[in-house]
Amino acid sequence: MASASFFPLLSSLLVLLFLMAQQSSAQFPPMNLTVVNNCPFPLWPAIQPNSGSDVLEGGGFFLPSQSYRTFPAPISTWSGRIWARTGCGGDGAAGRLSCDTGDCGGRLACGGFGGEPPASLAQITLHHGGERDLTSYGVSLVDGFNVGMTVTPHEGEGRCPVVGCQVDFLATCPEVLKMRGLGGAVVGCKSGCVAFGTDELCCRNNYSSWEMCRPSIYSKFFKRACPATFTYAQDSPSLTHECASPGELKVIFCH
Repeated sequence: MASASFFPLLSSLLVLLFLMAQQSSAQFPPMNLTVVNNCPFPLWPAIQPNSGSDVLEGGGFFLPSQSYRTFPAPISTWSGRIWARTGCGGDGAAGRLSCDTGDCGGRLACGGFGGEPPASLAQITLHHGGERDLTSYGVSLVDGFNVGMTVTPHEGEGRCPVVGCQVDFLATCPEVLKMRGLGGAVVGCKSGCVAFGTDELCCRNNYSSWEMCRPSIYSKFFKRACPATFTYAQDSPSLTHECASPGELKVIFCH
């Protein structure tokens, strides 16, 4: 038979385990993610988590022109990418969608699937760095461009700059990089890797190291106009940041 002292000890242990579970499930202050469509046309934003992170907002949704959508960010470490799908049509009620750029396999809710390039990407990591609660973010044109975008933190501590690209490359895209829609209009501007697929331009195989992966004439086209973006695999943006505990992170299209 268990001694009388066993039950208070067990009770105390259960309380301790409960408190530890509560602490681990709410280890960081709450914050919001907001996706803003400032474009004069509708968008279908998409979200793809990295491996081990949750799918947010079903992975994609419709966002009318001049509107926004705010939702709670995960309270534990999360990383992934956000992009805009453009020129979409289909049966949204049935979850089917076909887009000129950024399409994720014909789905409205991408559910963790990635998008077809070219597409401008926001790359985000939330709640890393332990107790420092850092948020890292950037805009990548490594897969090309479809709409201008910025990432804007609010109420963070430390260096929290706005980063991204507000230039409309569709108007100036070199002919060899242009992606045209069914009507012939330019809907995207490919990166060199997407356009030609060579190991050198894609920084693959023998070109994957820091020494061998170098900027190309195509990445320099994007970099000259938007130095605060990633334009090839080993690129370094002109702005650095170390942003702790922002209350909100906004991804703004056509900023």
